[in-house]
Amino acid sequence: MAKKILFCATVDYHFKAFHLPYMKWFKEQGWDVHVAASGTIDLPFTDKKFDIPIERSPFNLANVKAYSELKRIIDGNQYDMIHCHTPLGGVLARLAARQSRNKGTKVIYTAHGFHFCKGAPLMNWLVYYPIESFLARYTDSLITINSEDFYLATKHRFKAMEIEHVHGVGIDTERFKPIGEDKKKEERIKLGFSQEDFLMFYAAEFNKNKNQQLLIRALAMVKDELPKARLLLAGEGALMGECKDLARSLQVIEQIDFLGFRKDIDLLLPACDIAVASSLREGLPVNIMEAMACGLPVVASENRGHSELIKNQINGFTIYPEDIQLFADHLKELYKSKELLTKLSVGSLEVVKKYSLQQTTKELNVIYSSYMEEQNEPKSQYHRAYL
Repeated sequence: MAKKILFCATVDYHFKAFHLPYMKWFKEQGWDVHVAASGTIDLPFTDKKFDIPIERSPFNLANVKAYSELKRIIDGNQYDMIHCHTPLGGVLARLAARQSRNKGTKVIYTAHGFHFCKGAPLMNWLVYYPIESFLARYTDSLITINSEDFYLATKHRFKAMEIEHVHGVGIDTERFKPIGEDKKKEERIKLGFSQEDFLMFYAAEFNKNKNQQLLIRALAMVKDELPKARLLLAGEGALMGECKDLARSLQVIEQIDFLGFRKDIDLLLPACDIAVASSLREGLPVNIMEAMACGLPVVASENRGHSELIKNQINGFTIYPEDIQLFADHLKELYKSKELLTKLSVGSLEVVKKYSLQQTTKELNVIYSSYMEEQNEPKSQYHRAYL
């Protein structure tokens, strides 16, 4: 009989966006792959899919029903391994798997950025820290994707059997890659831009955390000196209208393209000059890694995820979110210096190598393989980080 793994997250799109290569890997090893998450999209490499009504808020009563359904699924399928993702997916799966874990099921949880972190609101520490600390004892492998989270989990002695640090979910560097100058000119024409335009790209939902207002205000500070600068904002969200109003009031609406939801980010990025990012909190942002893989320098707000990826004067700059003037100054610096632009572009391509899909697959396969083998002795707690 084939061994079985259950992947669990709040929404099923999470797997389509980030985890198909790992689901494929399990199929290649002869395992049955099941998925439990909210949503009805079809996923490849999946033998069975369960639509579970998981809600993002830990206070939503619908999660009581989700827990009951998930426990029934786990108890009935006798999984050899469970890998859960996202805060609520991780909470419900680990609670529901307690009995199964006592019977040999191995439980892995990837923290895609703890909600408690340096600079996070006190409420995040009061709500999420006790939950993660408590549930670590029901976790065989706690995987963190940035150095700060790894440090927090080890410093605070989370009781997971293993605490690991891997380099995110992996970026497909065959899909996201630089293009030559001729191709770049061709793509810009297709997109409606000229060779002289200085294109700054950011893909993110329009919400409070992503903080696109910072980028709009920074552009407004340099609009007269950077007449060819254009800010490309991909994404949708509740605050898009507010951002458009701000752009009009600061008289930069003509220099900003609100692109909406896009499926062609891999075509847009290589045609741009730099990437920008303004979020207040990040775990390890995929949008920045994709930009780096396309050879773009990055100017970004300082937070744990950005600081993990962006090294000042190596592949970009990180700036305190409050310092809009310095953010604007770095935009101006890159606009005026082709030499600096080229230097930081080379830096991005070098730094992003350890975040490639090839590298993260190796790192995760080491963890998965350690639980695929029969083990006579329980492991002692240990920590491992890929630097």
